[in-house]
Amino acid sequence: MELNNHNAFGIWITGLPASGKSTVTAALKEQLRERGVDAAVLESDLLRKTFTPNPRYDEEERDTFYQQMADAGVLLTEQGVPVIFDATANRRAYRDRARQRIPYFLEIYVDCPLATCMARDPKGIYRQAQGSAIAKVPGLQTAYEPPESPDLVVDCEAESPESAAGRVVALLVEKGYLR
Repeated sequence: MELNNHNAFGIWITGLPASGKSTVTAALKEQLRERGVDAAVLESDLLRKTFTPNPRYDEEERDTFYQQMADAGVLLTEQGVPVIFDATANRRAYRDRARQRIPYFLEIYVDCPLATCMARDPKGIYRQAQGSAIAKVPGLQTAYEPPESPDLVVDCEAESPESAAGRVVALLVEKGYLR
């Protein structure tokens, strides 16, 4: 494993739903694997099924869910396992919790216009949310707070996921989190 001094890092990949977070995450996981680093991916849709099997997507439920997600990432990094958070986490405070507790941390913002996300909509979230009084999709019915000072910004319309992943790996090396 090419971790520097056996310190595990956390990388939070954030952006609107359907912005390309999961695609960038998959490319990053592969590029890290090629360097001998096996990172755990904490993907919000999968974890939500375990942590909140009947999600309400209200502020209280989201607060609890993202606290649990950050806790899982902290536990893994404390055990030497690098973590990639693949999650919108629509409030900065959710991502900041992980940043405050994981010493080697990067926040990556996948910047993608809402119209592009809505056109992609691979899971049908935006289609289901339009016209629904109960839907609370970040960027549509509820606020999404982009990072104020992300470690890296990915332009989803101008950069390939592989190129973005390569820039994340280069940043890990530059910061000394990875050799």
